[in-house]
Parts: sequence; structure tokens; C-alpha cells
Amino acid sequence: MYDSGMSVQTVSGSKRGAGGRPTYRTRRQAAALGVLQTADVLRRHFGRILEPADLTLQQYNVLRILRGALPEPLPTMEIGERMIERTPGITRLLDRLDGKGLVRRERCAEDRRQVLVSITDAGLALLKELDRPVARADQTALSMLADGEVDRLRRLLDRVREGL
Repeated sequence: MYDSGMSVQTVSGSKRGAGGRPTYRTRRQAAALGVLQTADVLRRHFGRILEPADLTLQQYNVLRILRGALPEPLPTMEIGERMIERTPGITRLLDRLDGKGLVRRERCAEDRRQVLVSITDAGLALLKELDRPVARADQTALSMLADGEVDRLRRLLDRVREGL
């Protein structure tokens, strides 16, 4: 429901219109909040898979990026640029993974200011252990949509990202 007045719907859905449905200022606000709420649901969905492995989604993303770069290590900044969810705290994120023995860092011989990061055997083993449960979570995340709907959703989300 869209409210023609100036009332604002909170993300928690506290303002309700007729029938108990949330009210929004515009359909674009409703859609934007819907995307944010869906991202949160998906984050929690995948987080439940990673929690037993003591990994966050961002840590998992870093490990996947490093596995994809094998056999080469990657500079810290390049990892940050490739991440799904950009974080200014990439160094702290790598500190935690290094502390768990999942990545290895070393100074670049050509440029001592640059730190190169690679995944360890323990990191690879952990990813291998998670591959099947994450693949199942991938399948169930959008299982309520037909293939054509998934393709349309991907195109629409691409347009939003490209437009901002």
C-alpha cells in the first residue's frame, strides 16, 4: 500500500495501512525496502550454513575469491574490490582469517607496501567441506521462482546496480 501523505514506513513495518499491510511513500520506496529486506533474509539463510564453520559471509567470500585466483596470490586491495559486499575493514577481515590459519599473507618482493594474500590448504579444505551445503542453499534460496523469473530478477537487479 502506498501512502499519499508524508508518513514514512519504517523497515520494521511499524506503520500499517488497511488490512495490516505496510504503507510506503512510493512504489519505488516499497521496492527498495523490499530489496533490502530480501538481502537480509538471504544473508541470514547463507549465514546459517556458514555459522557452524565459524565463518561470516564476508570471510567466506574472501576464501572463494582466493580459491578462484589460484595459483596466484592477490593483493589485499584487489580482494576488497572483488567482494560482494564492500568493506573498508579488509585488513581486519584478513587478520581474522589469518588467525584461523585459512589465509597466508606476505609482502610483495617488488613493492614492499603491497601485501599478497593466498588461501592455505586448511582454507581450501574448509571450502571443500562447505561446497555442497552452500550449493544446496543456493538452490533453495530462490526455489520458489521459475527459471524465467530468476532470469528476469537477475536482469532487474543488474539494472539497479548499474544505475547507481
